[in-house]
Amino acid sequence: MDVIRLLGIRDTPLSVDEVLSAVGDHAAGGTTIFVGTVREQDHGKPVTRLSYSAHPSATGELRRVAEKVAADFPVTALAAVHRVGDLELGDIAVIVAVACPHRDEAFRASRTLIDDLKAEVPIWKHQVFADGSSEWVGACA
Repeated sequence: MDVIRLLGIRDTPLSVDEVLSAVGDHAAGGTTIFVGTVREQDHGKPVTRLSYSAHPSATGELRRVAEKVAADFPVTALAAVHRVGDLELGDIAVIVAVACPHRDEAFRASRTLIDDLKAEVPIWKHQVFADGSSEWVGACA
C-alpha cells in the first residue's frame, strides 16, 4: 500500500479527523499532525481577510514534496491538504500528518513536509489588513 494516503488542494473546509484517520497505521509508534490556521495579525498588523490561490501544477508539486519526504524518512503513512479560496480568521488553511515507527522520525518528517510544502508548492496567500493595505505572500510563507 502507498504510504501517501491523502493529498489535496481544496476549496472546501479541511477536516483534522479526515487527515488523522488517513494516517492511522499499526506500524507507527508516532503520529504527528500540524494544523495551520488563519491568524488575526501578521507583521504586527490586524488581518481582516485572506484568500489562497494555487497554480494548476500545485497538486503535482504537492505529490512530489510528499514523495520526497516518504523517501527520506521511514514514513508508514502521510497526508497533506491545503485550502484555497476565501478564508476567515480561525479557519484551517493547511493540515499535514505523518506516521512513522518512532516519534522523533514523525516530528522530523512532519516538519520537513510542512516546510517544503510552504517553500515549493505554488500556493499564494493574499492578505488584507485593517488599514486597507494588502500583500501577496508566495508559497504560503
